[in-house]
Amino acid sequence: MNHRSDLEKQFAAALKSIARRPDLKSYVEQTPQLNQMLRRAAARYVTGEARQDGVEAARELSVKGYAISLEYIGENTTVFSECEAAVKEMMTLIQDFGQNGISARVSFDLSHIGLSLDTELAYLHLMNLAEQAQRVGVELFISMEESSKTERILSIFERVVSIYPNVGITLQAQLKRTPQDLAAIASPSRIRIVKGAYQESDDYSFPRSPALNDRYVELVESSIRQGHRVSIATHDEHIIEELCKREWVLSSNAEFEMLYGIRLDLSSMLKAAGHPVRIYLSYGHEWYLYLCHRIAEYPPNLFQAVIDTVSHEGVKPVQSYE
Repeated sequence: MNHRSDLEKQFAAALKSIARRPDLKSYVEQTPQLNQMLRRAAARYVTGEARQDGVEAARELSVKGYAISLEYIGENTTVFSECEAAVKEMMTLIQDFGQNGISARVSFDLSHIGLSLDTELAYLHLMNLAEQAQRVGVELFISMEESSKTERILSIFERVVSIYPNVGITLQAQLKRTPQDLAAIASPSRIRIVKGAYQESDDYSFPRSPALNDRYVELVESSIRQGHRVSIATHDEHIIEELCKREWVLSSNAEFEMLYGIRLDLSSMLKAAGHPVRIYLSYGHEWYLYLCHRIAEYPPNLFQAVIDTVSHEGVKPVQSYE
């Protein structure tokens, strides 16, 4: 069992490295047959490449009673024009939600809109997005990235949320600094709690363990007691079962948030039990990176990916949600 666990950790680390190699990404993009096969696998987790793919899936899930979070995939953008293009795309997405009357949030990495170039650039872009989103009743949610960016991300969030309360922030349970970061956030705010998917030094983070699960539950409880609206973003059944036992979860502004295409049964079960459930959707051309991350987070997903690559039947999970 330990040997298998070690192999899975090594596999996940290797896949995360592969995902960030531009030569391999370029090879996939320029090899039609391979590209087509991997796109079939990505369709389980990504709604499509076009904005309309994401908006349509959001509409279908909204009708079924789910709350929505939609991401235009992208991160670590280092070309100014590409940052500008990402902001323009998100502006249009916000307008689409507003015009279609879809109550949703738009999620993104700050490094997609300028953080990798200049902190102030990311701040200004976020201010523009937040103003537009508040006007049409759409939430914005900042994802959390590597710990080397945490301080700047939180600083930008604090500056923007003091003006636009429709902006939320993601915190990683695995980082040792997170309880202090949570305590410093003014209430009430919008908080998403995740375990954390990035490879971090032991100096800054905790490994996957029962102790990390306990820490996750404690962070959710602290967030709720501080008056925040909390998104419990996990597929870990042990954590979910533990939280469902707590009265303060049932009587609070908490919701469960699940990634599109993963544990549809769990999403349906929680919704049927009366819990608010939000589905995190994504779309865009950067599906290759997103696919690698989904497999790295749970290596057995590789089996399903292989099946999907050779299947001639299109994968569309939105139709299977209940």
